[in-house]
Amino acid sequence: MADDMPTKILLSEDEQPTQWYNVIADLPTPPPPPLHPGTHEPAGPDDLAPLFPMALIEQEMTADRYIDIPGGVLDVYKLWRPSPLFRAHRLEALLDTPAKIFYKYEGVSPAGSHKPNTSVPQAFYNNAEGVTKLTTETGAGQWGSALAFATAQYGMECEVWQVAASYRAKPHRKTMMEIWGASVHSSPSELTEFGRGLLAENPDHPGSLGIAISEAVAMAVADPETRYALGSVLNHVLLHQTVIGEEALLQLAKVGVTPDVLVGCTGGGSNFGGLAFPFLREKLAGNMNPTIRCVEPAACPTLTKGEYRYDFGDTAGMTPLLKMHTLGHGFIPEPIHAGGLRYHGMSPLVSHVYNEGLVEAISIPQTECFAGAIQFARAEGIVPAPEPTHAIAAAIREAQAAKEAGEERVILTALCGHGHLDLASYENYLAGGLKDYDLPDEAIAAAMEAVPVLD
Repeated sequence: MADDMPTKILLSEDEQPTQWYNVIADLPTPPPPPLHPGTHEPAGPDDLAPLFPMALIEQEMTADRYIDIPGGVLDVYKLWRPSPLFRAHRLEALLDTPAKIFYKYEGVSPAGSHKPNTSVPQAFYNNAEGVTKLTTETGAGQWGSALAFATAQYGMECEVWQVAASYRAKPHRKTMMEIWGASVHSSPSELTEFGRGLLAENPDHPGSLGIAISEAVAMAVADPETRYALGSVLNHVLLHQTVIGEEALLQLAKVGVTPDVLVGCTGGGSNFGGLAFPFLREKLAGNMNPTIRCVEPAACPTLTKGEYRYDFGDTAGMTPLLKMHTLGHGFIPEPIHAGGLRYHGMSPLVSHVYNEGLVEAISIPQTECFAGAIQFARAEGIVPAPEPTHAIAAAIREAQAAKEAGEERVILTALCGHGHLDLASYENYLAGGLKDYDLPDEAIAAAMEAVPVLD
C-alpha cells in the first residue's frame, strides 16, 4: 500500500449509488417479524398504516435485495452526497501505528450527521402520499435536525420531542430545528398524558428516547393528517443508510483496499448498519473477510448486556413488539453526552446479525471515547459528535493492537457527524467533569421485569 495514497477519496455525482441495499435478502435466516402489541401476531401493513406511509411499510417488509432510490430523493442527496472517505494519515502518525485507518465522513450533510440519508426519503414518501405533518423524537438532536431539514424540502410541518437531558444541555440543536421550521418540545412534556404523568412524579425527569417516541407516536396517531418518522432501529431506516457503505466500497476499490476490521458506533443501529451491511454482503459472498464490530456506550450496552427478546420500541408500550437486544423498555439510561446512543433497544436487524454471530460487539466508557476524540481532533482537525467517538476509540484500540503485533491492518469506520453543537460536552471533559457510569446488572433485571414474555 503506497504511502502517497490520497487523504480524500472522492466520488463524483455520476458515481453516486442509485439503489439502497437490503441485507435481509442475503442473510442465512430471516429476522423475526414485528408483532402486534395487542394480539402478539405478526404485524401487517394495516397495523403500521397509522404511523407510516405505505411505501415505507413496503420497504420495511420487503425481501428484495435492492430498492431504487427515487429521483426526487437523489436530487436532494446531491447537496452532500457522495460524502468523502478520508485516510487518517495524521492520526496514524500520532499513534505511530502500521495500521491504515479510513473514515467515511457524514458530517458534510446539512444537518451535520448521517441522519438526512433517511429523513429525506421518509419526508419524500410521506409527502407523495399527501401527509402534511411528521412527528418524531430526538436524543442529542441530530435526527430532529435532519427531519426538520427534510420536511422543509417538501413544505411539510415537523414536530419534535427532544429528550429532556439533551434539550437542556444542547439548546442550539433546538435553534437549528426551528430555523428549518420545526416546533420542538422537551420530553417528557405536558402535551401528552404519558408525559404529564412522568413530570408529576419527577419535574426534572431526564427523559429517554423511549419516552420521546411514546409522545411523538401518541400525537401522530391522534391526527389523520400526521404520520410518525423514526430516525433509527427499523428496517427501512437502515435500508436508506446503506448509501454510506455502498459509497465506501466504491471508494476503497479506487485505492485497491479492503478492510480487515470495520467498527461503527451503535445506539439504534442506523449508522452501523448503513456502513456495515454492504460489507457484510461482500463477506457473505466470500469477496472479503473483515471483522465487523459494533461499539456501544458502557452506560447503555444493549448488545453486550441486554437480552434478545421481543420488547416495545417505546416506553409507554404503544409500538409494535420488536425482537431485539433490549435493556427493557422502561430502562432510563444515565445522561451521557452521546444522547443519540441512549436507547434501550437495538435495531432488530443489527440484533439478528449479532445473534447469528455475523458481527461482534463491545462497549466503551465515555471518558475513553472523549480521550480518543481529542486525539482525533488534534490530528485530523474534525471535532466528532459524541456518538462516533465510540467508534474512534475502538479504531484507536485496533491501531494500537496492530502496533503491538507489528502488523499492518486496514481499519474502516464511519464518522457519522461533527460535534460543533456538542462543545459543552468537550468543555466538561477538558475541565475534568466527565465521569463514567457503571450499569449494575440489577438495574437491567429490574427494567426487564416489565418486558412481555413471548419467547
